[in-house]
Amino acid sequence: MATSSTKKFALRLTSFSFLAILAGCGGSSMTDNTPENGKSINWTQGVFQPSSNFYQQCQALNEKHWLRSWSNETYLWYDEIIDRDPAKTTGVINYFDLLKTEQLTDSGAKKDNFHSNLPTEQWKAQSQSGVSFGYGFKIKLLSPSAPRQAIISDTESDTPASNFGLSRGYELLEVDGIDFINANSQAEVDTINAGLFPRENGKQTQFVFRDINTGDVFDVTFTSQSISAQPVKKLTTFANGEVGYFLFNSHNAVAEKQLFDTFNNLVASEVKELIIDMRYNGGGFLQMASQVAYMVAGRTNTQGKIFEQTIFNDQHPNFNPITGERLKPLLFTDEFVGFADNPALTPGTPLPSLNLDRVFVLTTDNTCSASEAVINGLRGAEVEVIQIGGNTCGKPYGFYPADNCGTTYFTIQFTGVNNKGFGEYSDGFAPKNSTQSEFQPVMIPGCAVADDFTHKLGDPNEAMLAAALNYRSTGLCPTASSTIGKQGFVPALTNDSAHIEDDRANNIFNNNRILGQ
Repeated sequence: MATSSTKKFALRLTSFSFLAILAGCGGSSMTDNTPENGKSINWTQGVFQPSSNFYQQCQALNEKHWLRSWSNETYLWYDEIIDRDPAKTTGVINYFDLLKTEQLTDSGAKKDNFHSNLPTEQWKAQSQSGVSFGYGFKIKLLSPSAPRQAIISDTESDTPASNFGLSRGYELLEVDGIDFINANSQAEVDTINAGLFPRENGKQTQFVFRDINTGDVFDVTFTSQSISAQPVKKLTTFANGEVGYFLFNSHNAVAEKQLFDTFNNLVASEVKELIIDMRYNGGGFLQMASQVAYMVAGRTNTQGKIFEQTIFNDQHPNFNPITGERLKPLLFTDEFVGFADNPALTPGTPLPSLNLDRVFVLTTDNTCSASEAVINGLRGAEVEVIQIGGNTCGKPYGFYPADNCGTTYFTIQFTGVNNKGFGEYSDGFAPKNSTQSEFQPVMIPGCAVADDFTHKLGDPNEAMLAAALNYRSTGLCPTASSTIGKQGFVPALTNDSAHIEDDRANNIFNNNRILGQ
């Protein structure tokens, strides 16, 4: 077999849960500068104790020293962190926020816009189950700051949103009486964020939507509930069964069995071409990306080839600083890994494959991280990727989520290259006929097509899918659409007005890359 089924996970942006996700350190009521057990902790600029000296010592100063040492050991750009005395910053999270580079890329974007943290229990729940709180609709933020625009991109079945009749193509106008488009104050935006992105069951929120196709306006109040989003759905075929299509929204644990079943169905249908709709897939487990790539390309195209070679900072040229293992490339994964706690199949079960030499991928600026790794990994194996849609977000980096004292931290720790040694796509991938010039994406074959909210996903008349089907037949693109959107990296010059943002566990998971090894 091409890979091992050993189950250790890292977010790519990658995650690993510092193994003991656990253990009853929940913080302390002691002040930040009171050392645990009365022992003093001295800080000398540029001198670092091993992070293990402070691991799971759940008092604020110890936690900050753990973060300082851990960042120095594992952060990809560790030498760009300004070394500050932990005792002089109030709050563990405030100190963590300082432990990153502030440099910019050549295109003027922030080099690191992915530094984040979550309560460990929230992280575990989302990464394993795909469950989050909400109303059953997904919002595409076309403009997060005033004047804003947000449109429902999809809904989950049997949820408040779908049961009411909402669907793709409904524009958001108000949240709890606040004008979504023009709200200016931070207090108003906080109300909108709290309503759009609930953190518990039972929250009632009033919404006003407008159907962009009919102009009809709807005023509705929903109560939040646990939503189990389906990461893989809308499997269908076109062109007399020759072209397979499915929507793939997240590389999470739930998706593995769904992908296995989907590709088995495609193999049974004897499809000759494949369109994978990853326009809203922000990422997840990187090894799952290698599984998807294998199931597309098959053994002949991938055997003995590297899906991705992981590269850590220059202190660790040969060994993984998180696991201690000798660095070795991630090959294309040809077996079921078992990402979920209770896998539906026996790990090691062979994966199906279509043995294709090319694949169509539908993308937007929400296509990130592990999804981009599918593109890069296949291109490294000489499988042609035809990109239909917009510039992807540009996240060629990864991290191992690390739990310490009840908080899981995410800091960039590695990058990676494909079988050809290529991995620099920090401004994303874009179809060759794209006209936008704000960024410097990697240009690949395909067609620039704007997201079409006037048709349902999977509808052959939806603009991206229609362009893919037409390109497959003719090799031609429609006139290039403007596909400019907010990138994964925040531009250097931004609108400083209060903006809409989902900083919950599920959003962090769904917009990162999780490596399995």
